[in-house]
This record gives sequence, C-alpha cells and structure tokens, in this order.
Amino acid sequence: MRQTPELSSARWRRSSYSNTNGGECVEITDDFPGVVPVRDSKTPHGPALVVPAASWTAFVTALR
Repeated sequence: MRQTPELSSARWRRSSYSNTNGGECVEITDDFPGVVPVRDSKTPHGPALVVPAASWTAFVTALR
C-alpha cells in the first residue's frame, strides 16, 4: 500500500489556465517522485488528491 506524502512543505503551482481572480484554480506540486498531488486553490488547507504520475500525464495529454 502506498502512503500519502507529507504535503505541508510542498511548493504548489497553479494551472496556467486558471483565471486571474484567484478562483477556479487547480494547483499541483512536482516535489514527489512517482505521484502528483492536486488541490483546489480556494481551500489550500483542505484535502489533496494524490494520483500516480503516469495517470496525471495521461490525463493532461488527453486534455490537450
């Protein structure tokens, strides 16, 4: 079983497609090999989804 990484010191970045008003933003961090944590910027202390890096790459590729 894979453990959830400790995200308190993660360096989050926003999607380049997020609006400039601070809403509707997705943030990710590249700090963790093999997984991509994803969160909603409106709730930075809320939960984050942690997905396998290969799944995130497939998701982003499909969006393009």
